[in-house]
Amino acid sequence: MKSTFFTTTVLAMLSVASALPVEQVAELDARQLGSTENDLKDGKCAGNVFIFARGSTEIGNMGTVCGPQTCSGLKSRMDGDVICQGVGSQDGYAADLPSNFLPKNTNSGAIDGAVKLIEQATAQCPGSNILLAGYSQGSAVMTNAIQALDATTQSMVKGVVMYGFTRNAQDKGQVPGFPTDQTKVFCAAGDLVCLNTLTITPAHLTYGVNAPAGASFLAGTANGN
Repeated sequence: MKSTFFTTTVLAMLSVASALPVEQVAELDARQLGSTENDLKDGKCAGNVFIFARGSTEIGNMGTVCGPQTCSGLKSRMDGDVICQGVGSQDGYAADLPSNFLPKNTNSGAIDGAVKLIEQATAQCPGSNILLAGYSQGSAVMTNAIQALDATTQSMVKGVVMYGFTRNAQDKGQVPGFPTDQTKVFCAAGDLVCLNTLTITPAHLTYGVNAPAGASFLAGTANGN
């Protein structure tokens, strides 16, 4: 993916994704903001395991734009029978900006980190439905991670949601090799990252409004709908 321009405007626009002044974000604990979820790492299990990869520069391991909203939406739709886990810096995914320019639109360490969490979920919680989602660079992390799974592990992934899918154009709106009826892509009108650029527009920060629909889709795939 190549961008026609990449300026400090990108940094400024991404920083507003938290909907809080930068100085306040620095003072607030990420867990209090709902931007960090470590249920899987804490040894928990449920009938459904939701793993999310945040967008570039987002805080915590869930971010703030649409990760926490999707997690809470799943919990309300599945009577709490779901645990949530973010792919964070400790897993190898720093959500840095330069990695967006790599051939896979993220780096190998981030992909490996997501794969390990998915594999941990299948081993720690056998029989649980695995539900995945990613936003912006996180969507690239997830699409690459799914393709790296062995067939048995991939079969346990029941649903995938991509918000602001940075590989939307290259991958033709799907995860290569993964069932299209188990995949939902949200690309807002005017979001140019869905059109094979890295140009950030205001539309790229709007996916919180799609989180309820994303959670409903994932809940449906988990229930076999």
